[in-house]
Amino acid sequence: MSKVTSNNAFGAGARAPARVVAGHPSADGAGVKIHRVAGFQSQDFSPFLMIDEIRSENRDDYIAGFPPHPHRGIETLTYMLSGEFEHQDHLGNRGAIHQGGAQWMRAGRGIIHSEMPSQGNAGMHGFQLWINMAAADKMNKPDWRDIQPEQVRELALDDRGSLIRLIAGQWQIAGEPQCAPLLDTAADASVADLRLAPGAETILPLPAEHSALVYIYRGALETDRGTISRGNLVLFGGGESLQLRAPKDAPEQGPGETPGAGMLVLHGQPLNEPVVHYGPFVMNTREQIEQTLRDYNNGTLTE
Repeated sequence: MSKVTSNNAFGAGARAPARVVAGHPSADGAGVKIHRVAGFQSQDFSPFLMIDEIRSENRDDYIAGFPPHPHRGIETLTYMLSGEFEHQDHLGNRGAIHQGGAQWMRAGRGIIHSEMPSQGNAGMHGFQLWINMAAADKMNKPDWRDIQPEQVRELALDDRGSLIRLIAGQWQIAGEPQCAPLLDTAADASVADLRLAPGAETILPLPAEHSALVYIYRGALETDRGTISRGNLVLFGGGESLQLRAPKDAPEQGPGETPGAGMLVLHGQPLNEPVVHYGPFVMNTREQIEQTLRDYNNGTLTE
């Protein structure tokens, strides 16, 4: 079951943090400034490949957006805490999401899309996750859908403001199975936005065969190996559950932020397949990447 407690010890059966991966400043699209954590060649990331965080009050850091560009072999999941992005693709799909909403895209055999900010000076804070597709599925038909804020499942965890927002996959909260609005992700990839009050703790049961990752975007995460600050991703070892706790003494918050911790909790079925990554394409062999580049250059990527 999921519960919020204030015990000091981490329980038996809980997954221990195996390693911490620090994010680093980068840029993508037409010069959008991002904070990136990547694990293309790490099996303990699988099925996830990368997390990009966009976080700025300066419009010059994000306003150029991500003009039309291709993908093959992955799914993407974009989730916004503030600001607004609009998606368009060669299939004719178009939709905007704002605070609390998400967009999912299956590139499959090939898609050309753009993601552009549709607001001006209000600042932006959001994430894009890359999810790997199994070799047998990489050439499937592309697809897209958006999830508006009111569709995301939001559940209170205590009376101090701790909550969890279920974006993708299946979860167990307070002893009850819960489904997020997005269920058809590759490799059963599941994504939730967990927010804990200072000193609060929650226990989330997860499938034992799944990988488990936590990206901290606000405050810090207290673990049996010390306190891990925002901008870092924690990879957890084996076990039956995740036991996640916000420090009692909250670190300094950003402008407008509430005390406590905010984190993306991810779990999914590891693929255990080779990964060859080149720019926006993720396949299994160099030969497949070379074919993908030929397809893109001769205009048949999306056929």
